[in-house]
Amino acid sequence: MTVPKIGLGTFRLENEVVKTSVTNALELGYRAIDTAQIYGNEAAIGEAIAESSINREDLYLTTKIWVENLSKDKVITSLKESLTKLRTDYIDLTLIHWPSPNHAISVKETMLALMEAKKLGLTREIGISNFTVELMQEAIDTVGIENIATNQIELSPFLQNHKVVNWAKAHDLHITSYMTLAYGKALKNEIIQAIAHKHNATAAQVILAWAMQLGYSVIPSSTKRENLASNLQSTILKLDQDDMLKIATLESNDRLVSPEGLAPEWD
Repeated sequence: MTVPKIGLGTFRLENEVVKTSVTNALELGYRAIDTAQIYGNEAAIGEAIAESSINREDLYLTTKIWVENLSKDKVITSLKESLTKLRTDYIDLTLIHWPSPNHAISVKETMLALMEAKKLGLTREIGISNFTVELMQEAIDTVGIENIATNQIELSPFLQNHKVVNWAKAHDLHITSYMTLAYGKALKNEIIQAIAHKHNATAAQVILAWAMQLGYSVIPSSTKRENLASNLQSTILKLDQDDMLKIATLESNDRLVSPEGLAPEWD
């Protein structure tokens, strides 16, 4: 697995807010940054990285191709624009952000374009995001499992996404969890708070540790330096089997991200 266990998410963070978040994260020891073309923050992230003292080869940058750029004639052009904004010669991981609405552009077309981008050295790895079992199969059929670094999906204690996760595991496809804290809702859960108290940890640390112990990568975001530092400590928290079983009971298929006209038919 090449995708780092923990990285910094930047969804909904823009301008000076995202610059400060990235700067703090890099100073604290984060080395993976997750962004997307649609976030409108690639340029600000590029500034923060350029102003840091971190060597480019020590970073793991992820961006995602927006749905308007999924055709073979736009993937590489749009990726080059992302490279310019991020002030780098290559992306470590480039994902299809969402499957093309109404299958307007086939998974095959976009995956082959991403493979071409990889051959050109524009991206080191490629992957997918918000893909169902059917769509994962299409991606694998096109480029082979060895060329798909991850499927980045919404996954939290309240949406454990078992069908997708189990299928991915059976096919040796890595999962990256986004919205792991469920917009903060999971932090207020009594079971999670009790586990946190038991380990002298924060609720966020418990949730992130839970996801990582299941083998997922996580990309929590924060605008507060103390929360960024605290989240990073989740990598050393070890939950026991009882903790894991208790969190497993919280599954309620509570999906928070399902934009109309964009979301596929979920499993």
